[in-house]
Amino acid sequence: MNGGPLPVLLLRGRLRLRRAGPLACGALLSGLCALAGWSWIWSQRTQMAEAPLPPTAVAPLVLASAVPPATPEQNLALFYATLGQQRYSEQQVRILFGLAAKAGLTLKQGEYKSGYDQASRVHTYQVVLPVQGSYAAIWRFTLDALRALPFAALDEISFRREAIGDPTLEARLRLTLYLTGARPAPPP
Repeated sequence: MNGGPLPVLLLRGRLRLRRAGPLACGALLSGLCALAGWSWIWSQRTQMAEAPLPPTAVAPLVLASAVPPATPEQNLALFYATLGQQRYSEQQVRILFGLAAKAGLTLKQGEYKSGYDQASRVHTYQVVLPVQGSYAAIWRFTLDALRALPFAALDEISFRREAIGDPTLEARLRLTLYLTGARPAPPP
């Protein structure tokens, strides 16, 4: 009973591989895998070269109309319009405390310091907040605070952990609120 030339070729191949040893078998297998990989890459490259471009890639370019740049006066007006109001600084601190509670942080008593920059005619209100919570909660609070108070700047943030396995961190955040309002009276 003859099954054809294929079983004979397979038997001869198996015998030659046994004689060659495992190192030669591994090399042959690696070569076959490399050949299959190159064949696949070549077929993908050919298909991509023959494929039509998507409609978005062939669409004509539309030039945007040029918007004239803002004048220095417009930029300055926009700057002052973005500042917070000095008379609402207590409410702004309450917003920070509310955001800390929403993030699940323990917020200790903060330190507050007001100032005035004569050159820019801008009031500053520096807030130092010691908080405790998870790393993710502290960052969520920080980002939420900067979104809620767009006139605030994060000047400094530092983290401290008691033990390496402790999930609770202590963080110290220093924020500066940039505010507009009446100029403070000069000292007597």
